[in-house]
Amino acid sequence: MDKRIDEIIDNLKEVYDPEIPVNVYDLGMIYSVDVKDDVAIVVMTLTAPNCPAADMILEDVKYSSEKAEGIKEAKVELTFEPAWDKSMMSEEARLELGFM
Repeated sequence: MDKRIDEIIDNLKEVYDPEIPVNVYDLGMIYSVDVKDDVAIVVMTLTAPNCPAADMILEDVKYSSEKAEGIKEAKVELTFEPAWDKSMMSEEARLELGFM
């Protein structure tokens, strides 16, 4: 795997939904991370389609992805298929939020 993908994932673990004390990666909101040439492509969702912090989260994901070495641009694609649910969270996130 491209080491830049690992770096992007590490950076995404610093992005939080302001209403939830868990990062977007561990929440399961990131569906895929890919790199083509010097462009990061992140496919993600939100915990709810009408999330009031959507613009801020998307911008933070873009910025965090572009911080990776060798990445000049990040494209963030938002999808609601499949719809996010609690089963997508990491075990650590479920523990943090008391869902276990």
